[in-house]
Amino acid sequence: MPSSYNLPEIDKKKIDALVKSGFYSSKSDVVKDALRYMLEHKKTLSVAAAVELYKSGEVSLGKASEIAGIGLVEFKEILASYSHKRLLTVTKKGMKKADELLEKLK
Repeated sequence: MPSSYNLPEIDKKKIDALVKSGFYSSKSDVVKDALRYMLEHKKTLSVAAAVELYKSGEVSLGKASEIAGIGLVEFKEILASYSHKRLLTVTKKGMKKADELLEKLK
């Protein structure tokens, strides 16, 4: 799903100038490079993005720690500091299966 963002006219002109000068092949490449640079140099932004993606269920715990650029244990500690609790959605079918597994363990 494409997104659009509003930028001040001067920033649009700067982006156009970078493409025209040959430093980038497209406006999209300018924006991707700027975002990549920002996330690499402001680690707290990468961590915040990873936490939000994990909290919304869009990425797994492992993928979130990768996005944050930190180890899994450290990412779990960060989640704990955010007081994050992952809620699980359980269906009737899932509950029945869990009950069956519990019965087998008895």
